[in-house]
Amino acid sequence: MASQAPRDSAAGRSGIDDRQPVLAVVGRPNVGKSTLVNRILGRRAAVVEDVPGVTRDRVAYDATWNGRRFVVVDTGGWEPDARGLAARVAEQARAALDTADAVLFVVDTTVGATDADEAVARVLHRSGLPVVLAANKVDDSRGEADATALWSLGLGEPHPVSSLHGRGSGDLLDAILEALPPAPRERFEEIDGPRRVALLGKPNVGKSSLLNRLAGTQRSLVHDVAGTTRDPVDELVTVGGETWKFVDTAGLRRRVREASGAEYYSSLRTAAALEAAEVAIVLLDASESLTEQDQRVITMVVEAGRALVLAFNKWDLLDEDRRLTLEREIVRDLGRVAWAPRVNVSAATGRAVDRLAPALRTSLESWGTRISTGRLNAWLGEVVAATPPPSRGGRLPRVLFATQAGVRPPRFVIFSTGFLEPAYRRFLERRLREDFGFAGTPIEISVRVRERGEKRH
Repeated sequence: MASQAPRDSAAGRSGIDDRQPVLAVVGRPNVGKSTLVNRILGRRAAVVEDVPGVTRDRVAYDATWNGRRFVVVDTGGWEPDARGLAARVAEQARAALDTADAVLFVVDTTVGATDADEAVARVLHRSGLPVVLAANKVDDSRGEADATALWSLGLGEPHPVSSLHGRGSGDLLDAILEALPPAPRERFEEIDGPRRVALLGKPNVGKSSLLNRLAGTQRSLVHDVAGTTRDPVDELVTVGGETWKFVDTAGLRRRVREASGAEYYSSLRTAAALEAAEVAIVLLDASESLTEQDQRVITMVVEAGRALVLAFNKWDLLDEDRRLTLEREIVRDLGRVAWAPRVNVSAATGRAVDRLAPALRTSLESWGTRISTGRLNAWLGEVVAATPPPSRGGRLPRVLFATQAGVRPPRFVIFSTGFLEPAYRRFLERRLREDFGFAGTPIEISVRVRERGEKRH
């Protein structure tokens, strides 16, 4: 089926307009929306369980069908007259329509069109968006007759499909491509909206408590049992006079395979939340020794190329001995990310949480920093003249020039006449940071060896 990759919301800020048309998947709870999304994507990315309400927010995935790329937005079950948590879910589904170019409306054929389905159909009529009606749970030819009854919704031809078995999914995807425009409609909020912050950390480190402290409300469910948060939760909060979009994610376990069921797929959603963010706050428990889990979370952020802030939580619980021990642990275990801003906070008391905003701004500014080619090569010439690269195989490689290939994160390409040892690349990165800053962002340095006689373009 279609291929899937996490959606990078930072693309709208990169200056390259690679946006794709957006398909919003809506419908009542437990009609099989997430299962159908997984069928469209060709992999199990959306959290699925045979109970209503597993999906509570809206999550975007990149998909491809017959060479065309588009974005699929999975939403929570839509009950138009819902209250409480169900009302927030319905609000998320309605918000998905604001950013969609077409809608996939999923109805349970075995139940038929309910009053709630008809209410949703009326909203879709008023939206003016192209709608594809999926008559789901048609597992055999006998169910196709039931699907025809959904013409009554007035949304055009019902497309019989079985999200569980894949029956009719190819025809449904063809109909989706017909409904989607070649390019998305203008959505200025993708460029001008709040910066996205992924709140990451091992289970029970205090992520939800910190989000609630920042938001000033009980936005995320908090309990002293690890793993309370299942789905990423978006929250607009004002910190340091600026609005940020925080995503509180399910705690990452030691290894994904140790999880099961919805918990396993929540870990995949957590990784997707990181991919959709621009900067990550990795929350660490200052009252406990740094663990392998902490290291894995930090590695995820660096490998994803996202800006980084380290926040040490529960600082109010530390005595002088623990603080001295923690400093030694940081030097020993976190030396590879010594460039990341560090903030010592307490989600319980609110200590220093206002210092997160300056740290986030610093990391994001570095993440988008570009050095002119002239300045970069003048710097490189001085550094290489003072400390030439080590010889390899009896030959001394000559560094020719460098260019910055991109930002977010900063990516540099160095052209030379021979291979540059990893230790020398690390030396160049260290000097880049000393001379240009880059606090809070990973740096990627690659080397291109130019063959003898190859011309520079």
